[in-house]
Amino acid sequence: MNIHLVDRTFLKKPKHYLLQSLLAVIAVAVILYFVETITQAAIVAALGASSFIVFAMPKTVAAEPRRLIGGHITGIICGLACYYGCYHTPAAGFFESVEMFHWLPAAFAVGLSILLMTFFNFEHPPAAGTALGIVTTGWSLETVIFIVAFAVSLAIIGALLKKYLQNLCT
Repeated sequence: MNIHLVDRTFLKKPKHYLLQSLLAVIAVAVILYFVETITQAAIVAALGASSFIVFAMPKTVAAEPRRLIGGHITGIICGLACYYGCYHTPAAGFFESVEMFHWLPAAFAVGLSILLMTFFNFEHPPAAGTALGIVTTGWSLETVIFIVAFAVSLAIIGALLKKYLQNLCT
């Protein structure tokens, strides 16, 4: 078994790794500055993971704007469907009263988002985290706008820089 602590490609081309990481910092900082809000931790983590894909794996299908935006919109829809379906229907009493089942709506949201992202060809793994975040921390219109604005902005930045970026992951 051949295990390396440091990626061999990094040692050959450290400039790309450093530059693309710096570009990610700048892009995320600019987007967050203009959006002017940071919402729930799970959702921010999902968007941070999307930033990793766009800047460290820009040539992969998960970095395509259609999948980035479509994936997060799918995550929002699935999160909202499970949130309302489980907490604002007759089933709400069950999920709120039986402590060991409080996690089920979140699990349903992740599974449903995976199913729909693959069905519609919007595969973007971090967007399952968006669905999870919507269910576990609640939601607001501001949260939905934040997610969509971040995803669209990141997709635009990624598309503009794509010809200059390389896949950093093997």
